[in-house]
Amino acid sequence: MNKLKKIPTGPMFIIIAALLWAVDGVIRRNLYSLPPITIIFFEHLVGLVILFPFVWKIILKEKIGKREWILLTVIAFLSGLLGTLWFTTALLKVHFISFSVVFLLQKLQPIFAIGSASIFLKEKISKQYIPWAILALISAYFVTFKDGVVNLSTGEGTIIAALYALGAAFAWGTSTTFSKMLLNKVSSNVVTFYRFLLTSIMAIVVIVLFGYTSSLVLPTMSQFGLFALISVSTGMVALLIYYKGLKKTPVHISTILELTFPFIAILIDMKLYNSFLSLSQWIAALLLIYSIARIVKLQKSYVVQQ
Repeated sequence: MNKLKKIPTGPMFIIIAALLWAVDGVIRRNLYSLPPITIIFFEHLVGLVILFPFVWKIILKEKIGKREWILLTVIAFLSGLLGTLWFTTALLKVHFISFSVVFLLQKLQPIFAIGSASIFLKEKISKQYIPWAILALISAYFVTFKDGVVNLSTGEGTIIAALYALGAAFAWGTSTTFSKMLLNKVSSNVVTFYRFLLTSIMAIVVIVLFGYTSSLVLPTMSQFGLFALISVSTGMVALLIYYKGLKKTPVHISTILELTFPFIAILIDMKLYNSFLSLSQWIAALLLIYSIARIVKLQKSYVVQQ
């Protein structure tokens, strides 16, 4: 029993969330006919409707202060709205080509997360952490890009796509830190609910202001089914699991654990679309798994110190 208590459940939850996110691209393939902002609105609205019956009692009991409301608004704006919009727009600019500069710059997300955590949370990074984090970042790069080659010939939109991707990495990375700050005061269930609520409100405002109201009637019944599937898998449920993990895990560790995502995504592509891994990707995948295992071990030391 004592050994079981020492198992770091925080990292386990984050890795499970990353595994779910890896399936996200497969589910969304039939949603690309819709404007990105419309997808954001419906996936958050449907997730909100599904989540509400399970958390309404907690929402009524838990009080949220002014500082927490500000954090919730910033997180919803950065991560729920801007990050998703910018990344989807970047992919549109390069015609959804894998292994492009968009995916390269998205790998900078841990840099923004670690940097913002050191500023706002004063997280201290141990000497043991640095080499494993660097190895994980390098391995994630070689897992994503076969033989380390990035596709730069993606048309005139490459530079604009790169800027959008960089913005998305910044939005998601910094919102990880703000989420951690919020989770120190508010339960993960309540944070998930209000993030979905605020993002839904922000998305409908953008839809109205920028003339996308006609897109609200575009989704088919099968696409609404996909929104529900996203909610109970890669969307609301994955975020809820992630927040439960982040609550118990430092940002600089959680952001590296999220690199499980590209490895699993590549394996899914290999299975579904016959996109086989090269030797360099297999080697990088093994190194990525090993470095993440070492970082999980560091989390055990962090829990003991706490």
